[in-house]
This record gives sequence, structure tokens and C-alpha cells, in this order.
Amino acid sequence: MRIAELEIRACRHSGSTVAGAAMRDGQSQDGLEYLVHTLRTEDGRSASMFGFAGRSAIGAAHQAAASLRPFFVGRNALDREKAWQDWRTADRWWHHLPIYSYGPVDCCLWILAAEAAGQPLWRYIGGARNQVPVYVSSLVLADAEAYATEARAVQAAGMKAYKIHPPGRSLEADIAIHRAVRAAVGPDFPLMSDPVAPYSLEEAVRLGRVLEELGFLWLEEPLPDEAFGALRELSRVLDIPVVGTEVLPRHPYSVAECIASRVVDAVRADPSWSGGITGTLKTARLAEAFHMKCELHTTILAPLELVNLHLNGAIANSSYLELLWPRAPFDFGLLAPLPIADGIATMPEGPGLGIGLDWDLIDNDTIAVLQP
Repeated sequence: MRIAELEIRACRHSGSTVAGAAMRDGQSQDGLEYLVHTLRTEDGRSASMFGFAGRSAIGAAHQAAASLRPFFVGRNALDREKAWQDWRTADRWWHHLPIYSYGPVDCCLWILAAEAAGQPLWRYIGGARNQVPVYVSSLVLADAEAYATEARAVQAAGMKAYKIHPPGRSLEADIAIHRAVRAAVGPDFPLMSDPVAPYSLEEAVRLGRVLEELGFLWLEEPLPDEAFGALRELSRVLDIPVVGTEVLPRHPYSVAECIASRVVDAVRADPSWSGGITGTLKTARLAEAFHMKCELHTTILAPLELVNLHLNGAIANSSYLELLWPRAPFDFGLLAPLPIADGIATMPEGPGLGIGLDWDLIDNDTIAVLQP
């Protein structure tokens, strides 16, 4: 199964405009940009996967094509581990690509192998369960009432938990949001908080104490992921679990110290930002060896969320499938919806991903195709 070609498309989905306030950077995004990677083999097989593109699909596509295409063409698609190890060395010496560059191609390798074996991806990896509960995460909303209203809608939709991304401009305002959401959904509905690193250590302690009082499940990334000393102290003084590591590059090596010395109480990984399925599995297995959760992080784009679902079926130390809310801006790219009913996602049973990509939509969204 030797790789003959890597095609990379730069795409923009105009139906997914996200306001700047929702992204906390003040820059509205006119359409959601993404990549589509397609591996083709000499024996006529192919596999495709979406990729994160940040603010520029064109820029990300040219970077990926210049580095990943010559690296992969000619390799055996079944030698995933060798490719992963070789890429770690190659990237260090010259490429230094963004953390989201390698993941989509690694996903393609796993899809090719699962399809050749006639197995759904989650079972090919090593089936652990065929269902997983789903929680959804907010974007950044206007005020406490907006979060409370959304939390009630999420609860009514049957989702199993709700995570708040607060504005992060004022600790007191953020605390008021968390209190309003707890009041809106009652004492028993699971809630989490993900402030995305806006606080000092002292502020994070104050918020954590409030979340303990309100019965939240975890506090995620209140400080930068690389602030190991401060995070270790935060984890020590709080009873609520502190979760982090999703934006650390070079999983699992960058996460190993966080696990071994309990910098955080649970780690994060995903096939988009953590080195594909291979890197995610390495981090999840390492965490499992220390009796620690590896909570899989949303990948934003629906085809990658489908990969995340398969990963949830293959490991035992992730609690939920995470999706963004509302779903409309991000729920595109697949021929059928993610298999979710009453807040429970069920693993597909067809070979590979089990759900095909929507190539009519991809063709319509394509702004450039980088071919040999």
C-alpha cells in the first residue's frame, strides 16, 4: 500500500461565519477556512480528512504541501509508527510546522488501514465501547443571561453536559456567569468551565473555589498550558480537577511531565492538534498508565469530530465526546449527521469512518488545489 500522491485542498465554507466576539480575538471570520488532505496509493486506494487551517487555508495548504508531500510519497501507508517517529525528527530539523499540520495525514493512514481490514476505525484501533455521552461547549457569549439561556437549550436538547467558555475580561463577571448557568440548569446537570488562560494564579484559585461550591466537574485551562509551576500549585490547592495540555505541541513528550508530576489532574488531546490518531493514542495510553483521564478535545470540523468519536470508542479514559454549540456553523462536511441521539453518540459500524465526506460541498468550498 505505497503512497503515490498527497493532494491538499484549501477550502472556505461561507455558511460558517463566526463573529469575532465569539472567538474572543475581536476579528470576525467571514467563512470557516479548512483543508482537505487526500492520500492516494499505488494500488488505487484513497482516504481523505479535513484539517484545521487557522486564519488562512491557502497559507496552511502551501506549508503542508511543501513539507508533508515529499515526506509521505513513496512510503508504505501501513507503516504509521515509522512515519510518526520519522516526522518527529524531520519536523525538528527544518519544517517546524503548526501543531495541526501532521494530524490529518495520520488520520488518512489509519482510515486506509481500517478500510483494508473491513473494520470500523474504532474497532480496528481496538474497540473499548460502542457508545459515549456527548457534551457541548459554548462560544463566547454576551452576558450571563445569554449563557443561562443557552445552557437551558442544551439541557432540553438532551446533551449530557455543558461547558462554559467565559469572556475572560473580568473575573467577577465570569463568576456571575457560572452562578447564572448553575441556577438555570439545576443542581444535578453536569457543568464544566474552560476560561482559555485569562487569569493569574490567584484569580484561578478564586474561580476554582466558586466552581467547587457550584459542583462543576472540572476547571480547564484557567492558566496557559505551559505554566507548569502555577498549574501544579493550582491542582494542589483545589479539589475540583484541573484539566489542560490541549495546545502543547509534540504529544506525548510535552505532556509526559504534566502526567508524571501531576501538573494537571487530567490531560487533553485530539487528532487535529496532537499528532493525529497516533499522537492522541500515545497521550491517552500514557495518561491511562497513571490512572489519569485523557479528555478528548473538540476538533471543530465535523469529519474530524467523527474521528474523535472513533477514538472515544477505542479508549476507556475519556468521559465524553465534545462538540461546539451551536452546531450549525460547524456541522458540515459529512454525508450524514454524526450518529447522536438523546445526547449519546453511537460508533459507526461501516468500514473506516463509516460515514462518507460530502464531496459536492468540498468541491463548492475549494479555493485552491495543491497537486504535484
